[in-house]
Amino acid sequence: PVYIGILAILVIVYGIIVNFFRCPIRIFPGETENVVVAPADGRVVVIEEVEENEYFHDRRLMISVFMSVTNVHANWFPVDGKVKKVEGLVKMVRHHNGNFHKAWLPKASVENERSTVVIETPSGHDVLVRQVAGAVARRIVTYAIEDQPCNIDNHMGFIKFGSRVDVYLPLDTEVHVELGQATTGNGTVLAHLKPKQD
Repeated sequence: PVYIGILAILVIVYGIIVNFFRCPIRIFPGETENVVVAPADGRVVVIEEVEENEYFHDRRLMISVFMSVTNVHANWFPVDGKVKKVEGLVKMVRHHNGNFHKAWLPKASVENERSTVVIETPSGHDVLVRQVAGAVARRIVTYAIEDQPCNIDNHMGFIKFGSRVDVYLPLDTEVHVELGQATTGNGTVLAHLKPKQD
């Protein structure tokens, strides 16, 4: 019985690890113009206006998806567009070492290890995506390359163990999710960007 119990535990742990490190290929089924999709599997833990002081230096709508250790931790680009620079000089793939706060806490976005990517959409919106590591591990992988095109079917990166992805959007964005809602990376529509006026 002891051997069977240990074997069962090892099989369960192995299954969780295999599930965790999968990088599934997903194709968004609809039109992508002005669509913001979930960048990760998980659940929505934040929908609020915040002051984004690292790049935009103004107020933005932040939607955060928290990934538990049972979720796939691959991340997708939430919008179509091009990875760009901010203020003309700052490289937009930045990695910051940090603390080990639990990923769902608000201060995790600014104090934990994180990597930030800004995307310019075809309609001219700037969308900031921040990968935030959690309390268990601090390893973030970002595939985004400055000045390269990207689309929502592409993997943006990977975060190892409990973590979250924050998406910063214009304040007039139309939100389509609720707090606590489960998300599927590159499947759940988080929001629609308002078309820019000519």
